[in-house]
Amino acid sequence: MSLVRAKKHLGQHFLTDKKIAAKIVDGLVHTDQYKQVLEVGPGMGILSDILLEREHLETYMIDIDTESYNFLKDKYPQMGSRLINGDFLAMDLRAVFSGKFAVIGNFPYNISSQILFKILAHRDQVVEMVGMFQKEVAERCASKSGTKDYGILSVLIQAYYNIDYLFTVKPGTFNPPPKVNSGVIRLSRNEMKELPCDEKLFWAVVKSGFNQRRKTLRNALSGVVPKIKMDEHPFFDKRAEQLTVADFISLTQHVAALLNA
Repeated sequence: MSLVRAKKHLGQHFLTDKKIAAKIVDGLVHTDQYKQVLEVGPGMGILSDILLEREHLETYMIDIDTESYNFLKDKYPQMGSRLINGDFLAMDLRAVFSGKFAVIGNFPYNISSQILFKILAHRDQVVEMVGMFQKEVAERCASKSGTKDYGILSVLIQAYYNIDYLFTVKPGTFNPPPKVNSGVIRLSRNEMKELPCDEKLFWAVVKSGFNQRRKTLRNALSGVVPKIKMDEHPFFDKRAEQLTVADFISLTQHVAALLNA
């Protein structure tokens, strides 16, 4: 594993266990809905080796690390332009993929949330994502209402995706080992093409509600809808963590009616 040096500023922890790599790739189960898959941060290619064996999939890779890119270019000369040296967060996905595709990766912990928000922004194209995150982030994504881990990411992801927490990975399977456990999750696009509410307002309601999660929504949402316009709707007297995704949709519809009244 000395061929590419792991770089702390890029949050690189190279997976060394091939069995776990195979389990991650096996997490892609909806391949009837897409033929292209993008691996983010392939490093030295432990997932890539397995992906490239799946002949029914057309694999793309992107890595911001030039050293990794050069290593992979030599390792996989057949990749050609499908191997990209660049930043996934800045990548114009629509310029590369015209249809639906999947995303997979052992993601750097330091940009976990940004990766998930990028996927949410391209939810019309990304029909499946299998990724390894810090266990705490993975659990937060999968958590349900009424729990302490339930938050902005939980609601926004679960509004558009079904989520499965697949398995936990111990630090010893990486080089260098991280200080915490990792968790692998799968996101599968749900049937909701668009929410039955103003989606921009929905995001504002969710973010405002959790940004002051100890307050009731009557106080937390005062920047979205003036208190003077609020009525006695029971959701206003609850905290954000008490509302399900369906509740947030219902609340957004109600807030929109109050704003337009």
